[in-house]
Amino acid sequence: MTARILAPLAGLGLLTACAMPPEGVSQEALVFFDEAVASIGCELVGESDYLPVELQTGLTREQVIQTAAFRVASEDAVKLENGGVRLITGSCAPA
Repeated sequence: MTARILAPLAGLGLLTACAMPPEGVSQEALVFFDEAVASIGCELVGESDYLPVELQTGLTREQVIQTAAFRVASEDAVKLENGGVRLITGSCAPA
């Protein structure tokens, strides 16, 4: 199941050239996304990470995946070796 969740993140590099928020994701939703990801430990890796972010933000799985890709493209997050994403801004900023 994890491979199915992480597969869409493989295309993150394609979005780097045009860092625009995903369609249908408002600036307010981006703030909610950041807060939700911070609340689960700053990383999106598997189902146990995506589901609470979806519930807290009201975003669909696809929108969460696209928003994570946007955050990587805008250098507010980094890709992890395990295929996940780690937010690196706000309360998730490295010490």
